[in-house]
Amino acid sequence: MRRTLPLGVQSFRPMRQDGHYYVDKTLLIERLVRQGSRYFLSRPRRFGKSLLIDTLAELFRGSEELFRGLAIHDSWDWSVRRAVVRLDFASGVFSTPERLEQEVVAQLNDQVRQAGLGMAEGFGPDADGTAPPLLRRLIRSLHETTGHRVAVLVDEYDKPIVDNLESPDVARTNRDFLSGLYGTFKSCDAHIRFLLLTGVTKFSKVNLFSGLNNLTDITLDPRFATICGYTQDELDTVFEQELEAPDLKPLDRGKIKEWYDGYRWLGEPVYNPYDVLLLLRIRKFRAHWFNTGTPRFLLDFLERRGVTSFALEGIETDESLLSAFDVDHISTEALLWQTGYLTIAGVEDDEEGEEIFRLGYPNLEVRRSLNRHLFGRMTGRRDDPGTAFWRGILRALRTGDAAGVESELRALFAGIPHEWHTRSDIARYEGYYASVFYAFLQGTGLDVRAEESSAAGRADIAVVLDGAAWVFELKIEERASEGAALAQLRERGYADRHRRGGRKVHLVGIHFSEESRTVTAFEVAEG
Repeated sequence: MRRTLPLGVQSFRPMRQDGHYYVDKTLLIERLVRQGSRYFLSRPRRFGKSLLIDTLAELFRGSEELFRGLAIHDSWDWSVRRAVVRLDFASGVFSTPERLEQEVVAQLNDQVRQAGLGMAEGFGPDADGTAPPLLRRLIRSLHETTGHRVAVLVDEYDKPIVDNLESPDVARTNRDFLSGLYGTFKSCDAHIRFLLLTGVTKFSKVNLFSGLNNLTDITLDPRFATICGYTQDELDTVFEQELEAPDLKPLDRGKIKEWYDGYRWLGEPVYNPYDVLLLLRIRKFRAHWFNTGTPRFLLDFLERRGVTSFALEGIETDESLLSAFDVDHISTEALLWQTGYLTIAGVEDDEEGEEIFRLGYPNLEVRRSLNRHLFGRMTGRRDDPGTAFWRGILRALRTGDAAGVESELRALFAGIPHEWHTRSDIARYEGYYASVFYAFLQGTGLDVRAEESSAAGRADIAVVLDGAAWVFELKIEERASEGAALAQLRERGYADRHRRGGRKVHLVGIHFSEESRTVTAFEVAEG
């Protein structure tokens, strides 16, 4: 039976009662509750964290009717009904510390009234109405009145900080307020059965979680890698009728995987759920997730640090650096990984046995979209010039039209405003021309490889198609002899690996002039 796609539905009750598709994560939720009691989970935005929080709330409240037919139903003790304390920062504007505290106090007072504690001792008009004491009294009173320790659930715990990273003073003040608020959980430990904080970023324990050293971080726990997002099996089974519906535009499952799968947290990869649901509704492959909220702060941050498309390839880091995030000390790797623009592509141990993570784009949506935005930033255009901008280079590459590739490349660099080179920091970074060209190619969505290795060295860029490959070597005119780029491609046999695959290989040597800021040579040979 066809059901309703749960786009925008973040509450478990309407999900179950209103006939929506539901991907059953309750076995993982049961494991979470059975195996521990104090957790932290980081996942990108729009990945199902709010639904996870709400599912846990209904579970602890004993809403058995909502769980009938789900994996957890027969093994859960429905006779125990616990009170739930929730803090939800997923919505709201926290542009001042005062507004943040007002929002927290309002949420807590709502829960005081719902629990019938408004006239109880400690909640009268003379009581301290600031957030930490109010939270402490609420937790303790709910334990005392119900006879059961409570569940505490915090959704998007970091949003009041992340939303203000462009105003560091506000971000620091909000961080300090939240540190005091979350420190309340430690003093209430005896009254709490279960605690979960979710968010996008993992802030430094020193500055935010100094009082919560008993939190277990399950972000990279393989056992819970799929607690948010859709696995391949879940996509194929839960949404089978949407995928196979004869009255709807057919969807290529391989293309769905290429566009939206690939997020990894040391376990089975998962699809972005927002992308999947919107694709199933409108039946078009678009950058659905990327376009709903890629922050200007991220792009400004990468631009200020001179992070180009080349720099995002093959990043290697360790777990401590991935968690190195605070208002005054944001690592590029942590920001890109925690926000979902890079994912863990591989893991290996170094000589000391430390795990080293290799980061990469999760899928085509992110790779193409982020490079398009970076390209816009590197060339003085708006963040994403639009899909039509890439039609010419796509056509030339696919049809083997070398003259067309040259024309597009010359037009590209001729179109960069002259004043951009004088006022832009990123235009003065070494490797600027190669980075612009690389981002331009990545914006096509084709299989583009940076510094591709061969037995004799590395070619700068390769574009691999089904029946052909383009291999590019780039040189700065003022530092290279005439014809050096193409000569290097020929001498070092960079085309060999592609020729063995039966592809037609185009070798392209390109020279750029730093003085004239143009393409001065474009030489082509068949490899």
